[in-house]
Amino acid sequence: MAGVLVDSNVLLDVLTEDPLWLEWSSSALARTAETEVLIINPLIYAEVSVRFERIEELDAAFPVSLFRRDGLPWEAGFLAEKCFRAYRRRGGTRRSPLPDFYVGAHAAIRGHALLTRDGARYRTYSPALELIAP
Repeated sequence: MAGVLVDSNVLLDVLTEDPLWLEWSSSALARTAETEVLIINPLIYAEVSVRFERIEELDAAFPVSLFRRDGLPWEAGFLAEKCFRAYRRRGGTRRSPLPDFYVGAHAAIRGHALLTRDGARYRTYSPALELIAP
């Protein structure tokens, strides 16, 4: 495994102390950090930034010493659109899930596992992707 991309839903569960998901997300994050490199990308960074007023606070919460920051691979953009198109063809009604598909495509293209609590969507549209999910 080339590291683990951490989905924003896991990070937001921990930040917000989500009553339903805090235990699973914090445990999975801690276990994964023991043996793997944790990775975030610009989309994940943007999604978790909603909880912060200043960029310095965000950077302190997700220091580069704990979270490697990877750019988005160009190939992932292509794959993300194909997954989004399949989603719409299957009757998906959300107009803007493309960032979620881009996160999954990033992990798939780079050979990362994905730590997420949204395993169902990724299993459907990226079945070869290695997931750490409930």
